[in-house]
Amino acid sequence: MTVLTGSPAPGPLLARGALLSPFKRPQPDAPFPRVRLLLPGVRIDSGRLAAYERVCGFPTGAEALPATYPHVLGFPLALRIMASRRFPLPLVGLVHTSVEITQRAPLAPDEEYDIGVRVRELLPHRRGTEAVVVTEVHAGERLVWESASTYLARHRTTAPAGAPPSGRSVLPALAEWRLADDVGRRYAAVSGDRNPIHLHPLTARPFGFQRAIAHGMWAVARCLAEQSAAGSAVHLRAEFRAPVLLPGTVTYAADGGRFELRGGNRLHLRGELRNLRE
Repeated sequence: MTVLTGSPAPGPLLARGALLSPFKRPQPDAPFPRVRLLLPGVRIDSGRLAAYERVCGFPTGAEALPATYPHVLGFPLALRIMASRRFPLPLVGLVHTSVEITQRAPLAPDEEYDIGVRVRELLPHRRGTEAVVVTEVHAGERLVWESASTYLARHRTTAPAGAPPSGRSVLPALAEWRLADDVGRRYAAVSGDRNPIHLHPLTARPFGFQRAIAHGMWAVARCLAEQSAAGSAVHLRAEFRAPVLLPGTVTYAADGGRFELRGGNRLHLRGELRNLRE
């Protein structure tokens, strides 16, 4: 375990990861860093939290953190691992494909937390190799929040194609959101995720996008902001299916704990939120 005295700066890490990316040769059986990074004694910056709440649609000044906010706190640690020389997947082109969050209790914004991040495993995928990155948040000795994010590096593979996604009924549309072209830049400012595909059309085009695309975790948080259980003990899982181009218009659909984000006939995001105290 490596204990850090401060949160790493995302900018230099992104630059280092980009420089090392051409030398990476991803494979599901590749060795990966087994280190666990720990950032103890984290205090919530109220200004940064309020900015996050505004850009994601949460009410400001709530008594509990949004269930997606600890991902932002752990992201610099995850980036430090994924930008390292020992991490086998190239940071450039890495795609966030899913996230699973378990919040065991509401997290107070005035409490102190210890945040740990590690790579749990590499997995074969029909389009390449996925890494599972685990983030854990402790309040004292209590594990209060944990997540598992999968990140896909695309490459040629002999892995079986797998079964197509199972069909599900279309959820009823509840709202239509018009997204401004600065959503990616605003979320980048509060999350530290300044991947160029999210910032501007000029920086997104070298990666195959005609316009900037919204962060997947922004889309999850925006959907979560519509759910009444957002700050309680919950289990959340979401899959990122297609990018959301900015500016653009999307439809939020939900039924019970299930939710979707669609654009026309295109499914951008599918997820489910379950209250653990029911």
